[in-house]
Amino acid sequence: MTDLAKDHTGLSDTFASRRYFKKFEIITEHLTRVAGTMQAEGALDKHDVKALTGYLMRLNFTFRALSMKYLLVGRDTGRFFGSLAMDTRDSGFPVAAELMTMANDAQQAEGHLANMPSEDQLKDDMVRKIIADQEVPTKLQFALSQRLYYQELLKGDLFWTQNDPECQWLGKADGERRKFLLHWAAYDSQVNLPVIYLMELEDSGKTSLPKDQYRWPEVQAHLMAQGLAGLKLLTIAKGFDEDFDDLHPKRLRRYHVGPMYSSAYTEQSGPLRRVLEDADAPTGQDWAMAWTMEELTSEDVRQERSGWFGKVEREVFALDPFGGRGADTGATRTQRSIILPQRPFQVLAEQDPPGFGDVRKFVVSDSGQVLRY
Repeated sequence: MTDLAKDHTGLSDTFASRRYFKKFEIITEHLTRVAGTMQAEGALDKHDVKALTGYLMRLNFTFRALSMKYLLVGRDTGRFFGSLAMDTRDSGFPVAAELMTMANDAQQAEGHLANMPSEDQLKDDMVRKIIADQEVPTKLQFALSQRLYYQELLKGDLFWTQNDPECQWLGKADGERRKFLLHWAAYDSQVNLPVIYLMELEDSGKTSLPKDQYRWPEVQAHLMAQGLAGLKLLTIAKGFDEDFDDLHPKRLRRYHVGPMYSSAYTEQSGPLRRVLEDADAPTGQDWAMAWTMEELTSEDVRQERSGWFGKVEREVFALDPFGGRGADTGATRTQRSIILPQRPFQVLAEQDPPGFGDVRKFVVSDSGQVLRY
């Protein structure tokens, strides 16, 4: 068995699989509340929150679809259909191959549904099976779960391995330049984590960027080719700045959603593993979610020659001034956060492991309350 295969575990137990999906449903709800809390603090504006919560909701819909697909995992359905493959070491999330398969299924969802009995018919058949044969209608339950899966896929608004850039109007900058927020997302196949990008830019072109039939497709293709979490923000921003003379990136942020730590499902090493084990929290509260934001901002502009007589404007990006780490991180600043329920937070505060002093802690409760420490 390869090391990669060892890190990927199939959730083949029915109840473990359902608890896993329920856990993520709860976590994504908390993440949207944390984004709202950050807006209230002034750390995010309404445009940021709208974009971020949109992707978090897509993640939620993706997990809901996968939960339907694997609803009957571990049961004798008369047909082998596998189990959810999750990354137990690096992320706690499903492996990227699950989302790739789901994208392929979405392309064929209409055809599958056309050849399936309706939802009402399947439910009626199950009732008859229970009453007449006094049997658990497992095969019919499986057929219904697959129908619900394809129905979820047809609804759309899911988080895919690549989520194309969208453009949002922000108003006018100084002078007549238009301001836009571009946002896009990817599911990094190297670490099996969602990554969300937000770029604020100024447009000095003749035609507004989203209405430009030439620049907008080129911008989308360029940004999706740069969607790897391993690339530094400075590399992405400079490449964009140099490729588009009349688009001026002023601020670029990248949000890493995860890893998710859970004593029941993941095998990550480090202090959080011990915290969760010692917390011995009840089901549904035995988790912690990392949330990291990298930010790169432009601090100045310079003029650069273009052609024989022309000049173009290039951005001068500010790098992290502390400890000379800017060249290493390729960012102006990096903010690490962790979201966790009350019980694990209490243990984390008591143990106070090294490295967590500058990590923002968001403590969430079942009632929806979010406290920041």
